[in-house]
Amino acid sequence: MAAPLVVPIFPLPDVTFFPHTLLPLHVFEARYRVMVGDAMARNRKLVIVRLRAGYEAAYAGKPAVHEVGGVGEIVSCDRLATGRYNIVLRGEDRVRIVQELPSDTLYRIVRARPLVDAAPAGDVAPALARIRAGCRSLLGALGRPADLLDTALAEGQPPGVIADRVTATVLPDVDLRQALLETLDVGTRVARVADAVEALVRELERGRE
Repeated sequence: MAAPLVVPIFPLPDVTFFPHTLLPLHVFEARYRVMVGDAMARNRKLVIVRLRAGYEAAYAGKPAVHEVGGVGEIVSCDRLATGRYNIVLRGEDRVRIVQELPSDTLYRIVRARPLVDAAPAGDVAPALARIRAGCRSLLGALGRPADLLDTALAEGQPPGVIADRVTATVLPDVDLRQALLETLDVGTRVARVADAVEALVRELERGRE
């Protein structure tokens, strides 16, 4: 079992952050500008975690967040003249928040444990083929370049990585994205992504009839 991390969290309303993906963010709130500056002076690590429904009432304080988020490293950081930041995070692991720690900072700090994928029990090749075919159909329906998802779909990647990259790039439903972030069984995750991509293609095709 991986050792827990002590890391700041960046709670956001409708953002899920997957391993092996890049997430660009514009950081403008004062507390999170401080957080980015502190992270850059330490290990560049942040956890992106989704706020739970109803967060608005407690947003200025400590609103409830989902227990599972994504930890990543700040790989690009541009501090603007206004004090805001444009950053890019590179996803490293799923994490489960174990405990929120007392802190004298404006932002929140947690102890989080990295989560490990469970290998698929069966053959995921048919589901991966469905994902690839569905993505080709999706790009065709949208009139987008056929090679747009080549990196996400490249051969030689672990099946869970393909599922994560396709989810991050293609699937818009935030509740589904959170559910997939929390799905550690790779076989189940790949099958659900295949179903979701095919459903998205059908929805687009119905809209064009």
